[in-house]
Amino acid sequence: MKNIAIVYYSGTGNTALLADAVKEGVEQAGAKAQKINAGLFGADMLAGYDGFAFGCPASGAEGLEEDVFEPMFTALLPHLSDKRLALFGSYGWGDGEWMRLWEESVRQAGAHLAHESVIALESPDGEALEAARSLGRTLGS
Repeated sequence: MKNIAIVYYSGTGNTALLADAVKEGVEQAGAKAQKINAGLFGADMLAGYDGFAFGCPASGAEGLEEDVFEPMFTALLPHLSDKRLALFGSYGWGDGEWMRLWEESVRQAGAHLAHESVIALESPDGEALEAARSLGRTLGS
């Protein structure tokens, strides 16, 4: 059985809702899912999982949340080569540039994006939640 880590940061609860939907999708695929707060995850934990869903809202001028998530993720980047992962998050302004930049950094690290990234404007609607479940099913299968 696959074991998937859902590592996320949520300031308003919107990204947490997406993380819950990703977890549902992983479990629908018959895999094990563990939600982990970004502040508690480190590179030493990567070997324990078969895939990863990373979630972070847009912050500042369309970047990753800079106090907790960005430092954690930057430390992980050198260790993501050949890892299977997917990205998700929410935003309140802009056009999703933070996700495009994030995806590019993951590709440059040599990771494999297993599913189209999921973004939600403000609170995720039904379509965004279903996309997050689909992301989870892909990682879990």
